[in-house]
Amino acid sequence: MIFSKQNIPRWLIFVIDMSVVAFSVILAYLLRFNFHVPESEISRWPLVFSFILSIRALSFLISKTYAGIIRYTSTEDAVRIFVVVLTGSLIFMISNIISYYFINAKYVVPFSIIIIEFLAVLFGMVTFRILVKISYLQMINPSGKSINVVIFGAGEAGVITKRALDRDLGIKYKVIAFVDDDKNKWGKKLEGVPIIRFDKLDQTLAANPVESVIIAVQKLDSGKKQSIVDICLKYDTKVLSVPPVTSWINGELSFKQIKKIKIEDLLERDVIRLDEEKINRELNGKTILITGAAGSIGSELVRQILKYSPKKLVLLDQAESALFDLEIEMTEKYPGENFEIAVTDICNEIRLERAFGIFKPEIVYHAAAYKHVPMMENNPSEALYTNIKGTKTVADLAVKYGVKKFIMISTDKAVNPTNVMGASKRIAEIYIQSLNESSETRFITTRFGNVLGSNGSAVMLFRKQIEKGGPVTVTHPEVIRYFMTIPEASQLVLEAGAMGNGGEIFLFDMGKPVKIIDLAKRMIKLSGLEPEKDIPIKFTGLRPGEKLYEELLNDQENTLPTHHPQIMIGKVRLYDFNTVSRKIDELINLFGRQDNFAIVKKMKEIVPEYKSKNSVFEKLDVP
Repeated sequence: MIFSKQNIPRWLIFVIDMSVVAFSVILAYLLRFNFHVPESEISRWPLVFSFILSIRALSFLISKTYAGIIRYTSTEDAVRIFVVVLTGSLIFMISNIISYYFINAKYVVPFSIIIIEFLAVLFGMVTFRILVKISYLQMINPSGKSINVVIFGAGEAGVITKRALDRDLGIKYKVIAFVDDDKNKWGKKLEGVPIIRFDKLDQTLAANPVESVIIAVQKLDSGKKQSIVDICLKYDTKVLSVPPVTSWINGELSFKQIKKIKIEDLLERDVIRLDEEKINRELNGKTILITGAAGSIGSELVRQILKYSPKKLVLLDQAESALFDLEIEMTEKYPGENFEIAVTDICNEIRLERAFGIFKPEIVYHAAAYKHVPMMENNPSEALYTNIKGTKTVADLAVKYGVKKFIMISTDKAVNPTNVMGASKRIAEIYIQSLNESSETRFITTRFGNVLGSNGSAVMLFRKQIEKGGPVTVTHPEVIRYFMTIPEASQLVLEAGAMGNGGEIFLFDMGKPVKIIDLAKRMIKLSGLEPEKDIPIKFTGLRPGEKLYEELLNDQENTLPTHHPQIMIGKVRLYDFNTVSRKIDELINLFGRQDNFAIVKKMKEIVPEYKSKNSVFEKLDVP
C-alpha cells in the first residue's frame, strides 16, 4: 500500500513526478486554447513533449527530488521543488530566445505554455507529497485526535519547534497558540497559529486542555521561566524546553530532543557578565593545574578554562573512571588543546611533588575536597587528611615551585561551622590566608553554597527518588539552602581568581535562599506528579552536623564590593602564620591515632566558632 510504513520506491516517485509533468503540459495547452487546440499546435506536440520531458527528467535526476521520504515532506522540500521546477522553466525560456533569434525565428514552446506548465507542475508535485503525508498521518492516527500545545516564543526557534511537532509521526500535535513578549506580534498569526501576549497564557490554559507549554526561547530569564512554570502547574500542564541549537542533531530539531524543564533551569539566574579580556590575560598561554578535576566544579573549570587556550592544563584527581570520562569528553570537544591527566591523591606528597616538578604550573585551582557533611561527621580523620593535610600539601608545593596564583574552592559551611566538614574547610582557609602573608604566591579563597546538580546534591537525590516512585526524603520542613548552578559557580571562580591580589576570601551572591521542602515539591510537580498523592514526602530529621540554614560570613565579618555585582570580598581576621602552621601540624599528627574526639577537639581549638549540632561531638562544646 502506498501509505504503509514502507517508503515509496524512488523509481515510483520519479514516474509519478514525470506523469505530473506530462499531464501539466496537456493541461497547459487546453487552458491556453480554451480546450480547442489548433492542429498546427498538435502537430508540434512530439517535439514539445520530448523537449519538456527531457529537461524535467534531467533536472529531477540531478536534484534528486524523488529521493526524499514523502511522509516527512517539509517546507524545505517544497522550496527545493520550487527551485528545481523554476530552473527547468528558465531553461525553456532561454531555449525560446536562442531558437527565435539565432535559429529559425520560432519558439520551441510558447511562453504562455511555459508559465501554465510551471504552475501546474509545481502545484501537482507539492500536492502529491502533501496528500501522501496527510494520508500517512491519518493512517497512524485514525481517530484524528490531537494533543494541544502552546509554544512560548514566536521567533525562528518557535517556528522550528512547530515544524518539529508537525514532523513527529507518533502523535498528532496541535499548536493552539504562540506566546510572545513582542507587542508588535500580538494579534497576528504565525503559520496559521495566533500569537498572544504572556498575560493571556493563564486564560488560554484555563479554556483549553493543553498538555504542554514548550519554551522555545534560548535566553529567557529565570524570572520569566518561574512565571511560566507557576501558571502551568496550576493546570497540570507540562513545561518543556527546546535545547540549544548546538545540540540539535545535524542542525535539525526533532521532537525527541524537546525535554522537560529541569529545576536547574528555574534556579539559575541571569547570564553572568564576565571580564573576558581580564580572564583571558590571566589564563591564555599559562600552565594551569586543577585538583579535583573530575568533580562537579573541577570538571566545569576544565571546560571553562580550555576556552581561553592555556599553554597546558593539568587535570589531577584520584577518581580514575571519572577522569577517563572527562578525558574522552575534552578530546572530542577540544582536540587541539594541550592537557594532561594526572591520577593521584592530593595527600600523596611524593606523587604530587612529581607533578609540580614536571608541569611547573603557574596557576592552581584547588577544588579537591571531601564535601558531604554526614560522611565527614562520621569520618573526621578523613576530613582532616584530605581537606586540611591535602590542602596544606598542595599549597606548600605551590610556594616551593613558584606558583603565581592559588585559588581554593571553599564552602559556606566554613562560616560558623557546625560540622567537621565545614570546620576542616575553614582551617584550610585559615592556612592559605596566613601562608599568603609569608610567600610570593598569591592565595585566594572563593566561598559559595550548594551547587545544583553536583554529585550527591539534594537535586540529584530527589531526582532519583522521584524516578523510583518515592518517597522523597527531606531532613526538616524548615531547612533552607542557597543554590548556584555549576557553570555559574565556575565562571565566578574564574572571575574572582583573575581579580584577586592575594589573601582575599571572595563571596558569591547566592541569590535567594530556597526552602528544601519547596524544592522537593516543585521537582515532583515538574515530573507531572502530585506531592503526597503520587510521591510521598518523608521527613528524616537533621543529619549529624547539619543546621537549618547556611551563612556566607561570620557574624564578626563584613564585606566589601568589587567591580562585579555578584562577587564580594569578605573582611576576615588575619592569623599569624607560625602559630597557624604549628597548630595545624599538631592537628595533622593526630591522624595516626585515629581518635575522632581528639581530632575534633583540636579543630575546635583552631576554630573557636565551631559549635557542633546534631552530633556526638556536641559534648566537646560543654564549658
